[in-house]
Amino acid sequence: MKNIVIIGCGQGIGFATAKILSENNHVIGISRSENPEVKALNIDFHQIDILTENFNNITFPDVVDGLVYAPGSINLKPFNRLTQEDFKNDFEINVLGAIKVVQKLLPNMKKSESASIVLFSSVAAKLGMPFHTSVSASKSAVEGLTKSLAAEFSAQKIRVNAIAPSLTDTNLANQLLSTQEKREAAGKRHPLQKIGDAIEIAKMAEFLLSENSSWITGQIIGIDGGMGNLKL
Repeated sequence: MKNIVIIGCGQGIGFATAKILSENNHVIGISRSENPEVKALNIDFHQIDILTENFNNITFPDVVDGLVYAPGSINLKPFNRLTQEDFKNDFEINVLGAIKVVQKLLPNMKKSESASIVLFSSVAAKLGMPFHTSVSASKSAVEGLTKSLAAEFSAQKIRVNAIAPSLTDTNLANQLLSTQEKREAAGKRHPLQKIGDAIEIAKMAEFLLSENSSWITGQIIGIDGGMGNLKL
């Protein structure tokens, strides 16, 4: 049984990942939101905001085998309506939060025989999309962080990869998917004609944490309905 820490387990992809991994692993879940469904899972749950609070009240296992950093943001505005605070907030959520957790748990992961870190980027880091400048800038930083950490941690046998989804059916995307018409239009923008599913993405995180991906590191894996590479 592995010890896996999931940040952002309260909803969306983070929750789906916690649900899947809790079946066969010891999961320490951290979220700033309290979701009754999370409490029903067989996990060690802690409600804190990692951006403003520390980890002093959490006793992590001596050995941590996996870390999933799932918080994200969808802050879509025309560039001239974005403030510097918008850029700072997105960078804190997507990048600085991940850095804080990795630095905290690195000593624990070094004790694992095969540790794995999974971060989250976005198709918007690869494909230029209007109104995505803030999220694209922060997610591009996540991709750079992923590759640099993968290179630096390879000597400790710690793998680091990122998943880059397109629009996925989660609470975070509620405003973009609030009507059937919006859902259909969003699906049609993808070559596979549908939006993403949190469980499918969570299963990729599960794979990247497993021994089946022991030769994969430094990769940005697109789960985006083909949007990142295909033009039809």
